[in-house]
Amino acid sequence: MLFLSRKIGESIVINNTVELTVIEIRGKTVKIGFNFPPDASVLRKEIHDKIMAENVAASHSESSESDFLDALSNLGMLPDKPPAK
Repeated sequence: MLFLSRKIGESIVINNTVELTVIEIRGKTVKIGFNFPPDASVLRKEIHDKIMAENVAASHSESSESDFLDALSNLGMLPDKPPAK
């Protein structure tokens, strides 16, 4: 794992396409800004881990499509359903 120190306003660049900038530091919390290509996927790690766990569970079972959609909905990955007519 690489460790870097940055001050407010300083950035790092990853693969010439992703720029991370330290925006604010308050106590033990750091606010980071990201610039990245529009086709890049960016997820908080806890959401990424939940998706990976759901993928593993789905690959080991014969879940129905509705179970899959329920799992995505629980993760907040589906838009709200339109109101019934």
